Amino acid sequence: MKDLILLGAGGHAKSCIDAVEAGGVYRIVGLIDAPEKLGSEVFGYRVIGCDGDLPDFVGKDVEFLVSLGQLRSCARREGLFAELKKLGLKPATVVSPLARVSPHASIGQGSAVLHFALVNAGAKVGENCIINSKAIVEHDAEIGDNCHISTAAVINGGAKVRMRSFVGSNATVSHGAEVPEGSFVKAGSVVK
Repeated sequence: MKDLILLGAGGHAKSCIDAVEAGGVYRIVGLIDAPEKLGSEVFGYRVIGCDGDLPDFVGKDVEFLVSLGQLRSCARREGLFAELKKLGLKPATVVSPLARVSPHASIGQGSAVLHFALVNAGAKVGENCIINSKAIVEHDAEIGDNCHISTAAVINGGAKVRMRSFVGSNATVSHGAEVPEGSFVKAGSVVK
C-alpha cells in the first residue's frame, strides 16, 4: 500500500476517507488542515500538520489528495493542488472500488471518483476534480481541471464542463451542451 496524506479535514474528507479505505490502494497516514485542528482526528486519522508544513514532505514516499470540498469557488482546492505540484509532491488519484470508470476513459492526477459514480467510455476528467457519489459522466464528456461534479449530477454524452466549474446535486448537463469556465450550476437545474 502507498502512504497518503489528505489535505483538508472537513466533511468532504470523510467521503474521501471512506473511498480510500474501501479501495485498499492507499494507507492514510494523516491529514493537513488549519493550525487550530492540529492533533484532532477524523475517523481515527490525526491532523498532523498545516499547509505551511508541506515542504517538510519533499523527498518522502507519500502521496497527497486535496480533500477540501468545493462549492462556490475552487480557489482553495486549486491553490493547494498547485502548491503540491510546485513542491514536486505527488498527487494521488482515488477511485472508489464501488465506482465504475471505463478503461476507455481518463482521470487526471489528483482527482477523486467517489462511491457509485460512473465515468463512461471516452470521457475525460481533468486534474484535481471531484466526481462525487452517484454522479454520471457519460461517453465522450469532458470535465476540465478543478471541477466538482456533485452527488447524482448527470453530465450527458459529449457535454463539456470547462475548468473551475461546479455542477450541483441532481443537475443535468444535456447531451453536447457546454458549461463555461468558472460556472456555478445550481442543484437540480438543467443546462441545455
